[in-house]
Amino acid sequence: MPLWLKTLHASLVCLLLLAAWPVQAEKISVVYSREIPEADSRLDYPVRLLELALKKSGTHYDIRSYPRPMPQGAALTRLATGAGVNVVWSMTSKEREEQLLPIRVPIDKGLFGYRIAFVREQHRGIISGVKGLDDLRAFAAGQGHDWPDTDILQGNGLRVATSTAYEGLFAMLQAGRFDYFPRSILEIWDETALASKQQLVVEDKVLLHYPAAIYFFVNKKDAVLASAIEAGLHKAMADGSFDTLFYERFGDVIKRANLRGRVAIALTNPLLPAATPLGRKALWLDVANLPK
Repeated sequence: MPLWLKTLHASLVCLLLLAAWPVQAEKISVVYSREIPEADSRLDYPVRLLELALKKSGTHYDIRSYPRPMPQGAALTRLATGAGVNVVWSMTSKEREEQLLPIRVPIDKGLFGYRIAFVREQHRGIISGVKGLDDLRAFAAGQGHDWPDTDILQGNGLRVATSTAYEGLFAMLQAGRFDYFPRSILEIWDETALASKQQLVVEDKVLLHYPAAIYFFVNKKDAVLASAIEAGLHKAMADGSFDTLFYERFGDVIKRANLRGRVAIALTNPLLPAATPLGRKALWLDVANLPK
Protein backbone atom coordinates (compact mmCIF):
# COMPACT_ATOMS: atom_id res chain seq x y z
CA MET A 1 0.00 0.00 0.00
CA PRO A 2 1.46 3.38 -0.95
CA LEU A 3 2.57 5.58 1.94
CA TRP A 4 0.03 8.28 1.10
CA LEU A 5 -2.78 5.72 1.19
CA LYS A 6 -1.61 4.37 4.55
CA THR A 7 -1.57 7.92 5.93
CA LEU A 8 -5.08 8.60 4.61
CA HIS A 9 -6.34 5.32 6.08
CA ALA A 10 -4.87 6.15 9.49
CA SER A 11 -6.42 9.61 9.42
CA LEU A 12 -9.85 8.23 8.60
CA VAL A 13 -9.60 5.72 11.43
CA CYS A 14 -8.74 8.53 13.86
CA LEU A 15 -11.68 10.60 12.67
CA LEU A 16 -14.06 7.67 13.09
CA LEU A 17 -12.77 7.03 16.61
CA LEU A 18 -13.20 10.68 17.55
CA ALA A 19 -16.75 10.70 16.15
CA ALA A 20 -17.63 7.66 18.23
CA TRP A 21 -16.13 9.11 21.42
CA PRO A 22 -18.88 10.40 23.78
CA VAL A 23 -18.86 14.17 23.97
CA GLN A 24 -19.51 15.66 27.40
CA ALA A 25 -21.62 18.78 26.96
CA GLU A 26 -20.30 21.82 28.77
CA LYS A 27 -22.08 22.31 32.06
CA ILE A 28 -24.07 25.46 32.63
CA SER A 29 -23.14 27.22 35.84
CA VAL A 30 -26.28 28.06 37.81
CA VAL A 31 -25.74 30.31 40.82
CA TYR A 32 -28.75 31.05 42.99
CA SER A 33 -29.09 33.68 45.68
CA ARG A 34 -30.21 33.08 49.23
CA GLU A 35 -31.32 35.40 52.02
CA ILE A 36 -30.88 32.79 54.74
CA PRO A 37 -28.04 30.46 55.86
CA GLU A 38 -27.15 27.53 53.59
CA ALA A 39 -28.30 24.99 56.19
CA ASP A 40 -31.77 26.54 56.57
CA SER A 41 -34.44 23.97 55.65
CA ARG A 42 -36.44 26.55 53.68
CA LEU A 43 -33.84 26.35 50.91
CA ASP A 44 -34.48 22.65 50.42
CA TYR A 45 -37.61 22.82 48.27
CA PRO A 46 -36.72 25.56 45.77
CA VAL A 47 -33.21 24.19 45.28
CA ARG A 48 -34.44 20.63 44.76
CA LEU A 49 -37.14 21.86 42.38
CA LEU A 50 -34.58 23.83 40.39
CA GLU A 51 -32.39 20.74 40.22
CA LEU A 52 -35.38 18.64 39.14
CA ALA A 53 -36.37 21.10 36.41
CA LEU A 54 -32.87 21.27 34.96
CA LYS A 55 -32.54 17.49 35.07
CA LYS A 56 -35.90 17.03 33.32
CA SER A 57 -34.85 19.54 30.65
CA GLY A 58 -31.79 17.45 29.82
CA THR A 59 -29.48 20.35 30.62
CA HIS A 60 -26.05 19.66 32.07
CA TYR A 61 -25.61 22.02 34.98
CA ASP A 62 -23.51 22.87 38.00
CA ILE A 63 -25.78 24.42 40.62
CA ARG A 64 -24.47 26.24 43.67
CA SER A 65 -25.42 29.08 45.96
CA TYR A 66 -23.86 32.52 46.05
CA PRO A 67 -21.12 32.38 48.73
CA ARG A 68 -22.93 34.56 51.25
CA PRO A 69 -26.53 35.49 52.09
CA MET A 70 -27.86 38.82 50.82
CA PRO A 71 -31.13 40.76 51.12
CA GLN A 72 -33.67 40.06 48.41
CA GLY A 73 -33.35 43.52 46.90
CA ALA A 74 -29.60 43.15 46.50
CA ALA A 75 -30.02 39.69 44.95
CA LEU A 76 -32.48 40.98 42.37
CA THR A 77 -30.13 43.83 41.49
CA ARG A 78 -27.26 41.40 41.00
CA LEU A 79 -29.47 39.22 38.84
CA ALA A 80 -30.57 42.15 36.68
CA THR A 81 -26.99 43.33 36.16
CA GLY A 82 -25.46 39.87 35.73
CA ALA A 83 -23.24 40.29 38.79
CA GLY A 84 -22.60 36.73 39.94
CA VAL A 85 -26.19 35.50 40.31
CA ASN A 86 -28.30 33.96 37.53
CA VAL A 87 -31.33 32.50 39.34
CA VAL A 88 -33.51 33.98 42.07
CA TRP A 89 -36.90 32.74 43.27
CA SER A 90 -39.21 35.45 44.48
CA MET A 91 -42.80 36.62 44.56
CA THR A 92 -43.66 38.14 41.21
CA SER A 93 -44.59 41.77 40.69
CA LYS A 94 -45.00 44.16 37.78
CA GLU A 95 -41.67 45.80 38.53
CA ARG A 96 -39.81 42.50 38.77
CA GLU A 97 -41.23 41.24 35.49
CA GLU A 98 -40.11 44.46 33.81
CA GLN A 99 -36.56 44.09 35.09
CA LEU A 100 -36.13 40.31 34.94
CA LEU A 101 -37.25 37.30 32.91
CA PRO A 102 -39.91 35.30 34.81
CA ILE A 103 -40.60 31.60 34.37
CA ARG A 104 -44.36 31.76 34.84
CA VAL A 105 -44.87 28.49 36.67
CA PRO A 106 -45.70 29.24 40.34
CA ILE A 107 -43.35 26.96 42.22
CA ASP A 108 -45.51 27.37 45.34
CA LYS A 109 -48.83 26.70 43.53
CA GLY A 110 -49.98 30.09 44.82
CA LEU A 111 -49.75 29.17 48.50
CA PHE A 112 -47.32 31.96 49.26
CA GLY A 113 -50.35 34.23 49.26
CA TYR A 114 -51.93 32.30 52.17
CA ARG A 115 -50.70 34.01 55.34
CA ILE A 116 -50.97 33.38 59.05
CA ALA A 117 -49.21 35.42 61.70
CA PHE A 118 -46.80 35.37 64.58
CA VAL A 119 -47.96 37.31 67.63
CA ARG A 120 -46.52 37.84 71.10
CA GLU A 121 -47.24 34.93 73.40
CA GLN A 122 -48.62 37.25 76.07
CA HIS A 123 -50.96 38.77 73.46
CA ARG A 124 -51.81 35.65 71.48
CA GLY A 125 -55.45 36.72 71.04
CA ILE A 126 -54.67 40.24 69.83
CA ILE A 127 -56.17 39.76 66.34
CA SER A 128 -58.32 36.71 67.05
CA GLY A 129 -61.52 38.77 67.09
CA VAL A 130 -60.90 40.20 63.63
CA LYS A 131 -63.78 39.43 61.23
CA GLY A 132 -62.76 41.43 58.19
CA LEU A 133 -60.35 43.88 56.61
CA ASP A 134 -61.76 46.90 58.42
CA ASP A 135 -61.14 45.25 61.78
CA LEU A 136 -57.58 44.35 60.81
CA ARG A 137 -56.75 47.96 59.94
CA ALA A 138 -56.70 48.74 63.67
CA PHE A 139 -53.49 46.71 64.01
CA ALA A 140 -49.97 47.09 62.60
CA ALA A 141 -48.14 44.33 60.71
CA GLY A 142 -44.39 43.84 60.36
CA GLN A 143 -42.59 43.08 57.07
CA GLY A 144 -39.25 43.44 55.29
CA HIS A 145 -38.77 46.88 53.76
CA ASP A 146 -38.15 45.51 50.24
CA TRP A 147 -40.69 42.66 50.30
CA PRO A 148 -43.61 42.84 47.83
CA ASP A 149 -45.86 41.85 50.73
CA THR A 150 -45.26 45.27 52.26
CA ASP A 151 -46.74 47.05 49.24
CA ILE A 152 -49.63 44.58 49.10
CA LEU A 153 -50.59 45.09 52.74
CA GLN A 154 -50.25 48.85 52.45
CA GLY A 155 -52.23 48.78 49.20
CA ASN A 156 -55.12 47.29 51.17
CA GLY A 157 -55.01 50.09 53.73
CA LEU A 158 -53.13 48.14 56.40
CA ARG A 159 -50.48 49.67 58.62
CA VAL A 160 -47.01 48.16 58.19
CA ALA A 161 -43.76 48.61 60.14
CA THR A 162 -40.65 47.56 58.21
CA SER A 163 -37.08 46.43 58.81
CA THR A 164 -34.06 45.86 56.58
CA ALA A 165 -33.12 42.78 58.64
CA TYR A 166 -35.27 39.64 58.48
CA GLU A 167 -34.34 38.36 61.94
CA GLY A 168 -34.81 41.83 63.40
CA LEU A 169 -38.55 41.59 62.70
CA PHE A 170 -38.96 38.93 65.39
CA ALA A 171 -37.30 41.14 67.98
CA MET A 172 -39.36 44.13 66.83
CA LEU A 173 -42.58 42.18 67.32
CA GLN A 174 -41.59 41.11 70.82
CA ALA A 175 -40.72 44.73 71.63
CA GLY A 176 -44.22 45.79 70.58
CA ARG A 177 -43.17 47.80 67.52
CA PHE A 178 -46.07 46.16 65.68
CA ASP A 179 -48.87 43.70 66.51
CA TYR A 180 -48.56 40.76 64.13
CA PHE A 181 -46.07 39.33 61.63
CA PRO A 182 -47.84 37.66 58.67
CA ARG A 183 -45.88 34.81 57.12
CA SER A 184 -46.67 32.36 54.35
CA ILE A 185 -47.96 29.00 55.53
CA LEU A 186 -45.09 27.53 53.51
CA GLU A 187 -42.47 29.15 55.73
CA ILE A 188 -43.97 29.91 59.13
CA TRP A 189 -43.50 26.48 60.68
CA ASP A 190 -39.80 26.51 59.80
CA GLU A 191 -39.53 29.80 61.68
CA THR A 192 -41.09 28.73 64.97
CA ALA A 193 -37.73 27.94 66.61
CA LEU A 194 -36.51 31.46 65.89
CA ALA A 195 -39.86 32.92 66.96
CA SER A 196 -39.96 31.01 70.24
CA LYS A 197 -36.68 32.65 71.30
CA GLN A 198 -38.61 35.91 71.25
CA GLN A 199 -41.66 34.40 73.03
CA LEU A 200 -43.73 34.50 69.84
CA VAL A 201 -46.44 32.03 68.83
CA VAL A 202 -48.55 31.31 65.75
CA GLU A 203 -51.98 32.97 65.93
CA ASP A 204 -54.69 30.36 65.21
CA LYS A 205 -57.86 32.20 64.10
CA VAL A 206 -57.10 34.48 61.14
CA LEU A 207 -56.00 33.79 57.55
CA LEU A 208 -54.96 36.48 55.07
CA HIS A 209 -55.09 35.61 51.39
CA TYR A 210 -54.13 37.40 48.20
CA PRO A 211 -53.31 36.04 44.73
CA ALA A 212 -49.55 35.62 44.48
CA ALA A 213 -46.95 33.47 42.81
CA ILE A 214 -43.32 32.65 43.44
CA TYR A 215 -41.40 32.22 40.20
CA PHE A 216 -37.86 31.43 39.25
CA PHE A 217 -36.39 34.58 37.68
CA VAL A 218 -33.35 34.88 35.43
CA ASN A 219 -31.58 37.74 33.69
CA LYS A 220 -33.43 39.24 30.70
CA LYS A 221 -30.65 38.03 28.39
CA ASP A 222 -30.62 34.46 29.74
CA ALA A 223 -33.40 33.04 27.55
CA VAL A 224 -31.64 29.66 27.18
CA LEU A 225 -31.61 29.05 30.92
CA ALA A 226 -35.21 30.29 31.22
CA SER A 227 -36.35 27.87 28.49
CA ALA A 228 -34.55 24.97 30.15
CA ILE A 229 -36.12 25.66 33.55
CA GLU A 230 -39.61 26.16 32.09
CA ALA A 231 -39.45 23.01 29.96
CA GLY A 232 -38.22 21.00 32.94
CA LEU A 233 -40.96 22.29 35.24
CA HIS A 234 -43.68 21.36 32.73
CA LYS A 235 -42.21 17.88 32.31
CA ALA A 236 -42.10 17.46 36.08
CA MET A 237 -45.75 18.52 36.31
CA ALA A 238 -46.74 16.09 33.56
CA ASP A 239 -45.04 13.07 35.13
CA GLY A 240 -46.11 13.88 38.70
CA SER A 241 -42.63 14.50 40.11
CA PHE A 242 -43.45 18.16 40.75
CA ASP A 243 -46.42 17.26 42.97
CA THR A 244 -44.45 14.50 44.68
CA LEU A 245 -41.77 16.96 45.72
CA PHE A 246 -44.33 19.66 46.64
CA TYR A 247 -46.41 17.47 48.94
CA GLU A 248 -43.36 15.77 50.41
CA ARG A 249 -42.19 19.17 51.56
CA PHE A 250 -45.46 20.99 52.25
CA GLY A 251 -48.27 18.45 52.70
CA ASP A 252 -48.03 18.39 56.48
CA VAL A 253 -47.64 22.14 56.89
CA ILE A 254 -50.69 22.81 54.72
CA LYS A 255 -52.77 20.55 56.97
CA ARG A 256 -51.28 22.13 60.07
CA ALA A 257 -52.33 25.60 58.91
CA ASN A 258 -56.02 24.58 59.14
CA LEU A 259 -57.02 26.83 56.24
CA ARG A 260 -60.72 25.98 56.34
CA GLY A 261 -60.96 26.54 60.09
CA ARG A 262 -59.83 30.18 60.05
CA VAL A 263 -61.53 33.50 59.36
CA ALA A 264 -60.31 34.23 55.82
CA ILE A 265 -59.65 37.86 54.88
CA ALA A 266 -59.28 38.41 51.13
CA LEU A 267 -56.82 41.08 50.02
CA THR A 268 -56.20 42.43 46.54
CA ASN A 269 -52.73 42.27 45.02
CA PRO A 270 -52.01 45.51 43.15
CA LEU A 271 -48.57 44.20 42.16
CA LEU A 272 -49.84 41.17 40.26
CA PRO A 273 -48.88 41.42 36.56
CA ALA A 274 -51.59 41.02 33.94
CA ALA A 275 -49.66 38.09 32.43
CA THR A 276 -50.05 35.98 35.59
CA PRO A 277 -51.61 32.70 34.40
CA LEU A 278 -54.48 32.66 36.90
CA GLY A 279 -56.72 30.93 34.37
CA ARG A 280 -54.44 27.90 34.06
CA LYS A 281 -55.94 25.90 36.91
CA ALA A 282 -53.34 23.12 36.67
CA LEU A 283 -50.67 25.54 37.91
CA TRP A 284 -52.48 26.40 41.14
CA LEU A 285 -53.53 24.45 44.20
CA ASP A 286 -57.26 23.97 44.71
CA VAL A 287 -57.54 24.55 48.46
CA ALA A 288 -61.09 23.18 48.49
CA ASN A 289 -59.79 19.82 47.23
CA LEU A 290 -56.57 19.34 49.14
CA PRO A 291 -55.36 15.74 49.46
CA LYS A 292 -56.29 14.11 52.74
